[in-house]
Amino acid sequence: MNGWTGKALRINLSTGEVTHEEIDHAILKAFLGGRGLGAYFINCEVSPNIDPLGPENLLAFCTGPLTGTTVPTSGRSSLSTLSPLTHTIFDSNSGAAFGSRLKWAGYDALLIHGRSDKPVWLEVNGDGASLHQAHGLWGKNIPETVVHLAAKDSAVVCIGPAGENQVLLAAIMDEKGHAYGRGGVGAVMGSKNLKAILAFGKERPVAADPTKLEFVEYEARKWISASPRTSQGLPEFGTSVLVNIMNNYGVLPTRNFQDGVFEQAEEISGERLREQHLIKRSACLSCPIGCRRLTKTDNEKGDGPEYETIYALGSNLGISDFEALIEANYLCNCLGLDTISVGATLSCAMELAERNLLETDLRFGETTHIKEAITDMAYRRGVGNWLSEGSRRLAERCGAPETAMQVKGLEFPGYDPRGMQGQGLLYATSNRGACHLRGNMLGPELLGVPKMLNRHATSGKAGVLIVMQHTSTVIDSIGLCKFAGFAIGDEFFARLLSAVTGEHYEVQDMLTAGERIWNLERIYNLKAGFTSADDTLPKRFLETPHTKGASQGKVVQLAPMLKEYYRFRGWDAYGVPTPQKLKALGLVDIAQEATNA
Repeated sequence: MNGWTGKALRINLSTGEVTHEEIDHAILKAFLGGRGLGAYFINCEVSPNIDPLGPENLLAFCTGPLTGTTVPTSGRSSLSTLSPLTHTIFDSNSGAAFGSRLKWAGYDALLIHGRSDKPVWLEVNGDGASLHQAHGLWGKNIPETVVHLAAKDSAVVCIGPAGENQVLLAAIMDEKGHAYGRGGVGAVMGSKNLKAILAFGKERPVAADPTKLEFVEYEARKWISASPRTSQGLPEFGTSVLVNIMNNYGVLPTRNFQDGVFEQAEEISGERLREQHLIKRSACLSCPIGCRRLTKTDNEKGDGPEYETIYALGSNLGISDFEALIEANYLCNCLGLDTISVGATLSCAMELAERNLLETDLRFGETTHIKEAITDMAYRRGVGNWLSEGSRRLAERCGAPETAMQVKGLEFPGYDPRGMQGQGLLYATSNRGACHLRGNMLGPELLGVPKMLNRHATSGKAGVLIVMQHTSTVIDSIGLCKFAGFAIGDEFFARLLSAVTGEHYEVQDMLTAGERIWNLERIYNLKAGFTSADDTLPKRFLETPHTKGASQGKVVQLAPMLKEYYRFRGWDAYGVPTPQKLKALGLVDIAQEATNA
């Protein structure tokens, strides 16, 4: 078998049992790998009615058929689970070395369930796996844990104090600065008393057609080198290049999305990061783009921040002190916290404090208490214990649910949808909650990729978004980075997939696989109790227009887009996939298995 190994490694932490399993080739071909394979395992094995922090939940680390190959940006892998923050099916994606090492050890999937009586860490290699006591590691932060476990030709993923304390904003850190972030996946790992995983492997996958692969790779690299976004913008400024762009469009979230323009955006821009704080740029494994940043302040140095972190810990808190922002980012990385949800929850707390609904010293524009609040969140101390549950629970506790900028419990990323109609539809329909990585409309609505659309128009946006969602799902499943999509498109993905696996994929075959995965995730969420009523946005975006900036006077016109979206997807008026759609996608039996999980 090429591309895939056809093998899964299963770990039962309750018993310590380690087993090897074969994965049916038909499943791999239908669900590709990565996110798709994870969705398959979660649907078949995890009831949506369980406690996500109970032993029955599953951590499914899944590689894609291109993960660990020579294909540009092929260092990525996915983690799937039932989210304790959102209670949706959830996947998270990382580009550090762990996924490739897992693949090189011979596995398409690492499946972890149960709960250890005592803290442990897991070692995975080509012969299987072994569990080790982690008493000396429990309580350590991310850098300390990575340094303690790191070995030559290996990769480490681990949780910090936030994961140990089952904070619902906890991430699983892939090395020191990468992460399987969002959704509280670190809390799931912490609930299992699993501190870290060390993966070791050297057997790189062999392509079915090396000659064809070499040629397609050559063409792909030329396109990546030719695109100004992947050869200039991202390499020179990283994702932080978006700060001034979003501000100019009036969609830079400011003070808990109360505004779309931040007066001091220049102070926290990608240009300022490069001028004053950049040490050097870096790249994920197999990536020719190199959008990552090693940075410094007067006191520290570390990874990032990315654009999403700059929005979350900067403009959305009304903070323009770049040093304070960068150091807050370092602290989140150290403690194992998702910077987007942390920042969005802090901004919610600040608005609640403004309304005298929450007793806290946190205020918009003030940095004095930020680090203390982040640390208190990680250790569940004082008001930090409330914040550790995320913005939705915090706002509900304070009697003002409208102050939480979230969908299905997941906090918003850094694009105000009042200036991007398609982005608003994306947030409302994303299977894991408010997320820009599930068919980001940034390209067609603001950057002109693959072509420029009227960002304020609603008609036809559903069709464009659906295609984007399917392509996004494919990229997550085959093991590539979404930034590759700024330079190469579906045809390249299909050719690369065919050359590596030896299976012939036309573009439509590949996109049908993306549609299959998307519908499977939808089925799971429906079984978890989500309905069309959850495909919505906070009232702020639907009813309160901006009063200044390039998106002044705009709100999201969601209703007509959502109706069109359901119809184009072949779902009924309530957002439920029809029997005909399930049959066409080959999901009837799997949907029934999910019912009985």
